[in-house]
Amino acid sequence: MIGSVGCGPSDRRSRALRFPLAFAAAALLAISAAPGVAPALAHPLTFTEVNLTLRGDGAFEADLIYDLDALALGAPVDTEDAELAAALERLPPEEFESRVAGLRRLFERRVRVRFDGEPTPFAVSFPDYGTPRATDAEIPTVLGLTAHLTGRIPEGASTVGFFASRAFGPVHLTVVAPGRAGEVRSVLEPGARSEPLDFTRVTAPPGRLVVAARYLWLGFFHIVPEGLDHILFVLGLFLLSAHLRPLVWQVSAFTAAHAATLTLATLGVLSLEPRVVEPLIALSVAYVAIENVVTNRLTPWRPVVVFGFGLLHGLGFAGVLGELGLPEGERLLALVTFNAGIEVGQLAVIAAAAGSLGWFRSRPWYRRRLAVPASAVIALVGVTWAIERAFTA
Repeated sequence: MIGSVGCGPSDRRSRALRFPLAFAAAALLAISAAPGVAPALAHPLTFTEVNLTLRGDGAFEADLIYDLDALALGAPVDTEDAELAAALERLPPEEFESRVAGLRRLFERRVRVRFDGEPTPFAVSFPDYGTPRATDAEIPTVLGLTAHLTGRIPEGASTVGFFASRAFGPVHLTVVAPGRAGEVRSVLEPGARSEPLDFTRVTAPPGRLVVAARYLWLGFFHIVPEGLDHILFVLGLFLLSAHLRPLVWQVSAFTAAHAATLTLATLGVLSLEPRVVEPLIALSVAYVAIENVVTNRLTPWRPVVVFGFGLLHGLGFAGVLGELGLPEGERLLALVTFNAGIEVGQLAVIAAAAGSLGWFRSRPWYRRRLAVPASAVIALVGVTWAIERAFTA
């Protein structure tokens, strides 16, 4: 029989803190010890960048930036890039050409450039294929990231619109009409058509209400459904206690922190490399989940640690907002509403969790049967992400 050694409350608190902090320190040491490795980022290019140009000679061209290797293979866009490239390179020449031809047909079927409401035919090419832009890129690909569409503007047409199917996700669209309407930007939900643009006259910039609604949706979308790491972090906060007060303290600390760094980074005051930020965000997910396993109450240091992790998450949000850009003249409004969209997304996650688990939070077995197993799964996911983002080339 093994004798037990008694320990007081302070000893238990010390043990509860030492394990997660030791884990985080060890993981950070492993990350910093690996020189020259590229991260597997939590925030990949989630938007399809589309630049549509109407030329003065009556032609139009559009560049769509997307993972062409994944499309050619019919694989999910988040598949490992090296795996995609290797799979394409292993194909026999005739099958490779068949895949490329099928990729052209996919663009012809799922993308529309409309003039006066009518689809206009276009040719499709992949200009990065076989060039250093694909083979010598930081993350090498076979076909590259650019699909180039070219066609003719119908005689007498006055409006242009763009559509891409849900296969491409949300679209960040820029329409350029030199000597006509200038440059017009918009963000389209997955599978949505752009509003017809009259390119024969100068178009007024979108109003404040349109800008506010657009960036509110973008902030929400980055949490639900795109921000799985942020969702798991918020769920980790939710699972700690059956009472509301600990959750309020944690969410308040997290919100204040990520709002601060999102604002500072967007305004160019603060910056940190994604290769540093993204593994740390994954570790933050693991940390809160591990602490949920080793303690059943809000420790004095928990809100402080959550605040620190919130600073990292804010830098992650800023990276996405940097991809989108801020509209001239309405930068502050776009920043505020994007942040508000993030908060609405977080509240939606908490509401969904409360609706699913709220019935059980007062049960004596809630922690043993639900909170601890769920936190263990979240911790495992966080550790896996941290390793992938630190060591995946």
